[in-house]
Amino acid sequence: MIRVAILGDIGSGKSYVARTFGYPVFNADDEVGKIYKENKKIFKRLKKTLPNYLHSFPIRKIEISNAILANNKNLKKIVKIVHPEIKKKLNIFLKKHNNKKIVVLDIPLLLENKIDKKEDILVYVQSKKLDILKKLKKRKNFNRKLFNIFKKIQLPLNIKKEKSKFIIKNNFAEKPIKKIVKKIVNKIL
Repeated sequence: MIRVAILGDIGSGKSYVARTFGYPVFNADDEVGKIYKENKKIFKRLKKTLPNYLHSFPIRKIEISNAILANNKNLKKIVKIVHPEIKKKLNIFLKKHNNKKIVVLDIPLLLENKIDKKEDILVYVQSKKLDILKKLKKRKNFNRKLFNIFKKIQLPLNIKKEKSKFIIKNNFAEKPIKKIVKKIVNKIL
């Protein structure tokens, strides 16, 4: 099984690129959303750690956002509780898809949390800052301050780009991305 990990800036189109590969995708953001909706143990731990922000189960993302905005140290507390659960889900995903030629990892803090393996094929998605901001502003829950907090915990983009074997320039047009991804898959296999 070849692990392809998608890297890039927040809002650069990593999830779209990941899906375009046509192989099983582990999307960490989706998994976090499921944890907030389904995992009462995590809720209880987060509620104990952040009693002023979390009120009821399932966890609402706005409450998590408010906790981070109130004090960006809360982000580390949240990650410390949620991250081990994500790692478990990743291991289950990898076991389930062990027979696939390729699996795609869409994990925003892959390098930062040292989830990557030496043999992973890193693909960097590069987009213009203006295009990213335009796209992010369309999201109903976009918060510039929150965006900046998340940017601070990420490795600099130039480091992610340097570590990557492939670079995809994303101008948010479908057809060129599909062609580029197909070429990458052919080179990998």
